[in-house]
Amino acid sequence: MRKKNYKGRCEKINISKCPNICRTYNPIQYEYAKKLDEDNNIQEIRCNVLLDNLPYGEYTSDFVCVKADGNLMVRECIYRKYLTKPMTVKLLDASCEYWLNHGVSDWGLVIDAEK
Repeated sequence: MRKKNYKGRCEKINISKCPNICRTYNPIQYEYAKKLDEDNNIQEIRCNVLLDNLPYGEYTSDFVCVKADGNLMVRECIYRKYLTKPMTVKLLDASCEYWLNHGVSDWGLVIDAEK
């Protein structure tokens, strides 16, 4: 998850399954975007999708994907070291609840590897 108008470093990549240019903001997002593009079970990828009316401000979900069966899959990319931060937990809970309220049951996290 990221603030809507995040001003940090951004890497733009073209992905065949994404109708727009995919903007990634960290190595986890970048690598996962490439992995999603190679996955035959994924038909379409949308990056940085705005979550409307969150109580914490304007935030985006990292990836919203349309699977081959037509269902949506949502993934949030996060560094392991931030998983215990209270605000991160609140935002991830808000994202999960938002997507559950919109009928998406396949919500998950993409976390960097343990060192």
